[in-house]
Amino acid sequence: MRRFFVIALFSAAVLGACSRINVQSIDREDLFTIDIGRLEDQIDLYNLEGNRSIRKTRITMRDGLFYISDGNGEKIVRYTSYGDLLFMIYNEETNPPPMTLRTNVNDQELVTRWAFSYPLREPGEISVDSRKHIYVEDRLPAERHGFDSETRALLDSTVLHFDADGRFVEYLGQEGIGGSPFPRINGIFTSYRDDLAVVCRLPVGWNIYWFDAQGALVYLIPILNEQIPVPPDREVWPSLDSISVAPDERKLYLKVDYYRDTYDESTNTKTGSVMDSSIIWILNADDGSVADTIEIPFYERTFTENNRRVTEEVTYAMLGVIQGGRVLLSVPVEGGYAMLVLRSGSPDQRRGFIRVDNEELQFNDFSVSEDGILSGLLATDWDAKVVWWRSDVLLGEFLQ
Repeated sequence: MRRFFVIALFSAAVLGACSRINVQSIDREDLFTIDIGRLEDQIDLYNLEGNRSIRKTRITMRDGLFYISDGNGEKIVRYTSYGDLLFMIYNEETNPPPMTLRTNVNDQELVTRWAFSYPLREPGEISVDSRKHIYVEDRLPAERHGFDSETRALLDSTVLHFDADGRFVEYLGQEGIGGSPFPRINGIFTSYRDDLAVVCRLPVGWNIYWFDAQGALVYLIPILNEQIPVPPDREVWPSLDSISVAPDERKLYLKVDYYRDTYDESTNTKTGSVMDSSIIWILNADDGSVADTIEIPFYERTFTENNRRVTEEVTYAMLGVIQGGRVLLSVPVEGGYAMLVLRSGSPDQRRGFIRVDNEELQFNDFSVSEDGILSGLLATDWDAKVVWWRSDVLLGEFLQ
């Protein structure tokens, strides 16, 4: 069953402020290191000139196992938290034959490390459900691209479904199993009852395709640019920054940044625009109604400019949603990232800090587990580190 909703029920929301508490440093644990390269136990982050490719590299963690989609390497790998490579899904036309992993494994064999071949092109966004089934974005060849004249969107993406052993199950498109290509995919999320939500960006807005565990389309939720919510009594214009999905409810979290025009007081002419505020709108996926809102405080960054002390207000980025309606946000600061945890329906917040060294800033990707553990892939010029922070400790009584 497919349901279509236009998001237009925002005016009843009530916005609240958050109380401040002290910043807590979150302990970091370096788990293992992956060398740069094309072999099965390496990651292909850089091209021959040593630059980052435009292809995606993504990490996610489920039950202590780490899954990495390597867009340059055209492969998907699964590691233990000790750095043991368990299996690989790889494009045999672009990857060297595995040296340490078994191939051509049949269902009767008992093996601990194996590899399956699949013609991956550009694996990107990735998510893993409670069954340890893998869902990953992939790009289609040019001859299979389409174009939606109504939304002016290129249709060039698919979602591949693999089982817990890495065997291909099916591919998903807009209508479900075997469906037509998606617009450009911005995020993939597994949710309540192993639902799958695919978030797509279009020139005219966003589409969220929501599937059940069997791959049937349950909801299609379009959000047009002109329908992005604006708080009442504010002369601002919105920009929808990101969309995330609750792991334990059929709810969407929309982070919207608001800007206001600035004017020269003497001439009353417009001089530019500045950030006004940021709000997370929580929507029920079943009917598009607003369940709650969370107003995000600014991070205040202080620096010296022209011998004057200047305070700059910076907006947080939304890293992900944690079970129980909690949201983890971050902003880059000297020596790492400042972290913020907010919760719908609560004025409280938790502030923290995670360390990321300067030499590890060549490339960063983060993933938040449903219980609040933050994992990261941190790249230097020579290798990539898989680390995690027990950010669930930061949640305090938010865990209740």
